[in-house]
Amino acid sequence: MKFDRYFPSEILKPYIKYFVVSENELESEYNIFPSSGLVIGFQYKGQLSTFKNTQENQLASAGITGVTDSYKIFKNSADIGTVLVYFTETGFAHFASQPANELFNLNISLDNIYDKNEIAKIEEKLMIATTDKERVKIVEHFLLSQLKDIETDKLIIEAVKLIYETKGTIRIKELNEKLFISQSPFEKRFRKVVGTTAKKFASIVRFNAVLDNLNETKSLTEICYENNFFDQAHFIRDFKKYTGSTPENFKRFM
Repeated sequence: MKFDRYFPSEILKPYIKYFVVSENELESEYNIFPSSGLVIGFQYKGQLSTFKNTQENQLASAGITGVTDSYKIFKNSADIGTVLVYFTETGFAHFASQPANELFNLNISLDNIYDKNEIAKIEEKLMIATTDKERVKIVEHFLLSQLKDIETDKLIIEAVKLIYETKGTIRIKELNEKLFISQSPFEKRFRKVVGTTAKKFASIVRFNAVLDNLNETKSLTEICYENNFFDQAHFIRDFKKYTGSTPENFKRFM
């Protein structure tokens, strides 16, 4: 299995965290946990599916996954190859006029956002490319062609920064006070740019902080209270929602 990261060119760095070229010779089923940014995927070979209520749904070969608030089950065919684009938390807004929150909890074809013929051309180029660097450059070129000359919402960037600094434990009321903005206009701007509410986003950030803590020698009780969970019952419930497993079982198989 291959999962190689490539970093974007300077002009794309404010919007793209990194690209990944992923390949797997074997068919496999796996869970994807909530992340803080949207992801675009181009399958240049093989096929990808998701499961919902035990029903398998085949995904488009070029698609986008919005911010999610629970884990998703994916299944790849044998001999699959994918180029993934991981956006920064506010990056997607610079490549589409569609508000990011309209993609919340969805996996949809890129045909719904970009010109169908343009996507077909990208897919064809990716299929005949012979190296990973060439594939990344093809996707970069596409993104550069879609990059919009719009002003970055600095207030939302600052909000994201504050949420990360507190590992997702900051209260939204406190966030509004620090940013000198009332809740309603703030939430509207945050959802449009980031793809979900500030509260759900903070919860995702806190969950990922918990995952980092699981690698340490701390007890689950320590991790629970250090990350401001009200009690262990809430901690276990939220963890299971995000991973499909209890913290104890998850840590056992790490």
